[in-house]
Parts: sequence; structure tokens; C-alpha cells
Amino acid sequence: MTSTNSLPARSRVVAQALADAGVEGEVIELPDSARTAAEAAAALGCQVGQIANSLVFWADGAPLLVMTSGRHRVDTTALARRLGKATLERATPDQVRLATGQAIGGVAPVGHPTPLETVVDETLAEYTRVWTAGGTPHTVFPTTFEELVRLTGASVHPVTS
Repeated sequence: MTSTNSLPARSRVVAQALADAGVEGEVIELPDSARTAAEAAAALGCQVGQIANSLVFWADGAPLLVMTSGRHRVDTTALARRLGKATLERATPDQVRLATGQAIGGVAPVGHPTPLETVVDETLAEYTRVWTAGGTPHTVFPTTFEELVRLTGASVHPVTS
């Protein structure tokens, strides 16, 4: 178990946000990268679908965080239609860092400079436990679908067509 003080600075911000929200799951640091869902699932010994990928999009000029199951690719056209957005495009690395304070591959659902509009993939509800990034490509934390939705104030949608 990693002590909070030994976590990277960005992960300490995430750990504090989790503690403030009453989340029991702790941010842990993995010895290997968990930048992709496949890497994270291998490191954690879980199914790739249990990994809640944090993807940042730019929707109608504002950031949108999409927490999707690692087994899915986001259908941006279908999701934009569901959300009533005119545009939905992948954010650039600079936009991701500006919106979240974190780098691609390590974006947590919390710990951002300001709260982000968030969508959670409905299929994450199929799992008792899901894992999400903890602020860096080497940190993660466990949660549940219900807790993830509550924590982020997300709307729940299918993210595929």
C-alpha cells in the first residue's frame, strides 16, 4: 500500500479530493504504467472492461470528461447527439492538461482545477469494482459505478453507437 505522502503531487490532489468526498478507495502507485486500459488491467489482474478510461473531449468549446469502460471506444457522433452537442472532438494534450491539471494516460475523474461536465459509460455498472486513473499514468484507485457517478456528478449514457 502506498502512503498518501509518497504519492506524486498530482495523485495527492486526487487522494485529497477522494477523502473530501468520503471515498474509501485509496490511490495506489503501480510499478508499471497503467496508461492504457490493457496495461492497467494486466497490472491489476482484472478485466479490461473494469478499467474506467478517462477521456477528455472538447464539446461545443468546453471540456467534457467521458469515463468509458476499457472495452469500448467512444462513438463521438452518437454521444454528441445523445448530449445535444453540436461538436465533440478529442481534446489535444494541451487542452487535457489545461482542463484537468493532469496528463493523458493518468487523468483521474476528480482533482481538476474546476469541476468538469462528465459522462459515465453505462456498461461500467456491470462490474462490482472498477478502477480509474489516480492523476498519473502509474496511479489508480478502486471505486464502484455508483460512487463514480456520485463523485463526478456525471450523467450516465451509452458511449457506443
